[in-house]
Amino acid sequence: MELLQYCNASCLLFISSLTSFLLIFFTLAIVMRKRVWCSCEICETYSESQWRIQFQNLCDWYTHLLKNSPNRTVHIHVLNNTITANPDNVEYMLKTRFDNFPKGKPFSAILGDFLGRGIFNVDGTFWTFQRKMATLELARVSTRAYSFHVVNLEIQQRLMPLMASTQILDLQDLFRKFSFDCISRFCFGLDPTRLELSLPLSDFVASFDLASKLSAERALATSPVVWKVKRFLNIGSERRLRRAIGTIHVIARDFIRERRKLGFSERQDLLSRFMSSVGDDKFLIDIVISFLLAGRDTVASALTSFFWLVACHPDVEAAILAEAEEVIPAELRSCDQLRELHYLHAAVYESMRLYPPIQFDSKFCLEDDVLPDGSFVKGGTRVTFHPYAMGRMEEIWGSDCLEFKPQRWMRDGVFVHENPFKCPIFQAGIRVCLGKELALMELKTVALSVLRRFRVELDQPDQPPCFSPGLTATFKDGLRARIRARLI
Repeated sequence: MELLQYCNASCLLFISSLTSFLLIFFTLAIVMRKRVWCSCEICETYSESQWRIQFQNLCDWYTHLLKNSPNRTVHIHVLNNTITANPDNVEYMLKTRFDNFPKGKPFSAILGDFLGRGIFNVDGTFWTFQRKMATLELARVSTRAYSFHVVNLEIQQRLMPLMASTQILDLQDLFRKFSFDCISRFCFGLDPTRLELSLPLSDFVASFDLASKLSAERALATSPVVWKVKRFLNIGSERRLRRAIGTIHVIARDFIRERRKLGFSERQDLLSRFMSSVGDDKFLIDIVISFLLAGRDTVASALTSFFWLVACHPDVEAAILAEAEEVIPAELRSCDQLRELHYLHAAVYESMRLYPPIQFDSKFCLEDDVLPDGSFVKGGTRVTFHPYAMGRMEEIWGSDCLEFKPQRWMRDGVFVHENPFKCPIFQAGIRVCLGKELALMELKTVALSVLRRFRVELDQPDQPPCFSPGLTATFKDGLRARIRARLI
């Protein structure tokens, strides 16, 4: 009798599961038939990945499309996404009509499991609160001095010894570890090598990278129903993403616990400031993850691209070193000295123009609108501006736009800022990056310190970057290089 009841229950469970699956399957089929199937050339090329025949990277295919569009704007119907490389459109979205182009709930849902209510994934009161708190701390002169101290300490105690002891290494991996240590010390007041963690730090880093990659792949899906169904059934990439985020949350919670153990009421780091005002640990975890994404991934990406370009352009390397020898002949002692290195500043900006750490950024149009170039945008449409493509537009940067030329940023030997809406590597307008100056300080300090002591010789100097999917630009195979000490 019990066996019969068990069999009946099992059958009912199977039928229920099968019914749910079929319902989801047919819903998916209807949605995809309505929205995903599009016979235009661009949509077919995207849906069938035909762009891979001609282009190594998706961002290069987008650049090709935008270059061939009269108004530098295209619409990918299967993604319901309007993509633009027009500076006037960027200014309209980020400044003029800021309120009509928020991150939006659809895009926030894509990154919601990973970034939660962190500053990069929200609008309204959550965004305002986090931005206000971060602004108060990052605007302090003492904060800038402390951040320089942290970066310089990490360079002298960890980065330089490691480079001196290893002839061949992966620079991308090295810079990720370095920037992780820096952001942990600066934002959380913690040395990650001395924490009592529930899981190995290597598990956290691997999970962080995987979560970034899989979250970005959600955004590339032709319909959100695809990843939502996989998440509901806990299968495939969504199962891997759930596990990765679980690991991230365990260690992020350890960061918060360690901060509480050391005390936070009198501390000045960003995490302590948030902990003084926020009692929700889940919200604190989201904040930790967002600052790690900003401070680790973007800086590491920018450093990797910078050293790839400089290694391929010995004339730029020589100019950087000549300027440094003239302006700061002795050891770099303060962030104020960096302001006099105009050519180095220009080289950093030029490298990010060609290889921005964040290749594209998306908003959502709330109400029907018309962009300055005449493109109609229906409410509910995802609208993306594409810094990577913008750096390759001749009408913005001239016929030599594909060349690495730091001097394009200089006038009479002095660095001159360009219109931020034609090079929105730090965004622009109301959402401009709060950590911009600190990031530039870290980039220039590392660049100067490494170039003065070492020569970087690429393992494959003629191989252009191939990027992996991710929220930030990541060299698919890393950046292997031979490190040679300079003769002093």
